[in-house]
Amino acid sequence: LGLPKTATADDIKKTYRKLALKYHPDKNPNNPDAAEKFKEVNRAHSILSDLTKRNIYDNYGSLGLYIAEQFGEENVNAYFMVTSPACKALFLICGIITGCYCCCCCCCCCNFCCGKFKPPTPEHGGDYHHLHREGASSSHAGEGSAVTEQPTRRLEVV
Repeated sequence: LGLPKTATADDIKKTYRKLALKYHPDKNPNNPDAAEKFKEVNRAHSILSDLTKRNIYDNYGSLGLYIAEQFGEENVNAYFMVTSPACKALFLICGIITGCYCCCCCCCCCNFCCGKFKPPTPEHGGDYHHLHREGASSSHAGEGSAVTEQPTRRLEVV
């Protein structure tokens, strides 16, 4: 709308009405650019009229409004704090100091990729003694046989 950041609600309202009349599609039927400009004026007015959206726009610009649409207005400050270079540097420094990145690399690469420190696999047995092989005799009748037909309904006469 071409207003300063210190514009009051009355200034916003006056400027909006003036621009809305100027670019209204009914007043400019042969100008498709006027319809687009009218949509922009309406969007700007809706943002500047809402105090929360106006504060987000004043602090972070149009990117802040996009983030507010994606993550919610209450999460905008948290998003920009987490994505700040200072937070990224702090995360990197903490990982290096604690050795967490080295531990993750050693556990994932050496244990799984190379297999140097992989624990030995059990020879026979293990914790599989309760499982039975297919075709082996079972103490439970009917467990090993497969069901091949649908059950039938029995009618009882009273």
